[in-house]
Amino acid sequence: MEKIKQLRKLLTLNGLEGYIVPKNDEFFNENVQINKDRLKKISNFKGSAGFAIILQKENYLFVDGRYTLQAQKQCKRKFKIITLPSKSFREILRKKLKIGFDPKLYTSNLLKLYFKNSNFKLIPFNDNLIDRITKTEKISVKERAWLIDDKNSGGNHVLKINKIKEILIKNKMDIVFISAPECVNWLINIRGADNEFSPIINAQMIVNLKGCSVLFIDKEKISKSTEKKLKDIIIFDISFLDIYLRKIKKKRVLIDKLSCSIYYENILKQNNFVKNEEDQIYFLKSKKNKIEIKNSINCHFIDGLALTKFLFWLKRNYLLNNLSEIDAEKKLLNFRKQNKKFMSLSFPTISATGPNAAIIHYRADKNSNRKLKKGDIYLVDSGGQYKFGTTDVTRTVSLNNNDKKIKNIFTRVLKGHIAVSNFTLNSKTTGSEIDKVARYSLKEINLDYPHGTGHGVGYFANVHEGPQAITKNNKITIKEGMIISNEPGYYLKNNYGIRIENLIYVKKIKNKLKFRNLTLVPIDKSLINKKLLNNKEINWINSYHRLIFKKFYRYMNGNQKKDLINACSEL
Repeated sequence: MEKIKQLRKLLTLNGLEGYIVPKNDEFFNENVQINKDRLKKISNFKGSAGFAIILQKENYLFVDGRYTLQAQKQCKRKFKIITLPSKSFREILRKKLKIGFDPKLYTSNLLKLYFKNSNFKLIPFNDNLIDRITKTEKISVKERAWLIDDKNSGGNHVLKINKIKEILIKNKMDIVFISAPECVNWLINIRGADNEFSPIINAQMIVNLKGCSVLFIDKEKISKSTEKKLKDIIIFDISFLDIYLRKIKKKRVLIDKLSCSIYYENILKQNNFVKNEEDQIYFLKSKKNKIEIKNSINCHFIDGLALTKFLFWLKRNYLLNNLSEIDAEKKLLNFRKQNKKFMSLSFPTISATGPNAAIIHYRADKNSNRKLKKGDIYLVDSGGQYKFGTTDVTRTVSLNNNDKKIKNIFTRVLKGHIAVSNFTLNSKTTGSEIDKVARYSLKEINLDYPHGTGHGVGYFANVHEGPQAITKNNKITIKEGMIISNEPGYYLKNNYGIRIENLIYVKKIKNKLKFRNLTLVPIDKSLINKKLLNNKEINWINSYHRLIFKKFYRYMNGNQKKDLINACSEL
């Protein structure tokens, strides 16, 4: 509580009654560097999404349904946990309070989303108050940026920039400020090591309708060869971004409502006409080209083979070697590292058994680490970054579990998974339509899960990307080339968790759009109640397993071949 006491003293000194602490840093990336994770510093919350409001006498932590249990375990003593959406949040917003915030860490769109109808008086403070009470050690990332060649990107950066200029012409704008690093990375086919679980390098960019484009990046990370390949782009160190933006005058400027901070928006608004909307690059990069799909298929073969071998090893050794969640997590990483194309994990591995698996974004540590016990089920949600592609897969497996209720629920989750995979797409299909069929079998017995059914996935980039998703409210049309996760589940607090996740992509076959699986990992047949499945579902499972068997058999050793035969036999 010492940090909170210090923060409250600063609130009093600055005439404030509260302060907002978001999860993100100034780049609005999916992952935040440890030294910039201000929400964790003040609350101990380790989840990837959420925000806190610190008042003079009360502390609130706001999360979505994925993180409720995790937040309660990590922060309950210091914070009141509120899962959004919530009536309690609306009650807090009725208070007439002066609330401070860092304008570099919020977009105007985000403030409107949470505080549009509040009685709060929001006061921007450029001097971040959390940084004043905590040490922010600089993390030095020495790895240089590098470019994906045309052979593996499927699109030259010059052609991509021309597409952006066409958007400027269409919108009658002079300049676009590309503030999201993931969009800059896609645009000029650049990658780096600034983010732990994503090859995204922190960079921002100006594309001018007339004249050269300008890249803002840590210049120490740009080699002469990279600079030469980007010779049509002016490159400045990112420390000059403020100065450059202030010099833009009498222009029509397009900014991104999802990642352009209030700080930069206000600078540009001083002397320009500013249009604030979602950057169209999000949509452009969501539709993977043929080369990106081909490479994604290849990396899912590599990743699926590693995970399949791991699961066979796990079932043979969890009792013999008295394995823990952390032991399993480390072993899976070793299996992935055996392939030279593996670069890193795409997110922290969720290795969970028993009640830990009911925490949707659980991460094992020395305090929570459980042994894998006979009779339990084990959930592993993991993924990798490969040259070239990004994976994300979840399997729930039996550790000699014979609970009929668990098997019935697992089978209903599987039915939802198959329903998504088999969904009949048309030119107007949205994620919200698909989400309904994923939940149907569970809802027949009054069960559900508190997260979306699927998220978009990047190409050797962020494991979560928009705008497409399979959720209750997503209205983005599903298009050819999109990669989406398919991950229904069920979680019983303090007992167990079940999730089955494949990545799927949209393919056009005879002018019809269809989902095709990228992920190749057997589904544990010992948890399936065949009586709950119809013939179409049984055929889907058998066909999926036949494909895995055909692709993997020659890459297995003696025991692995026996396990593969068993795992992929007819249901």
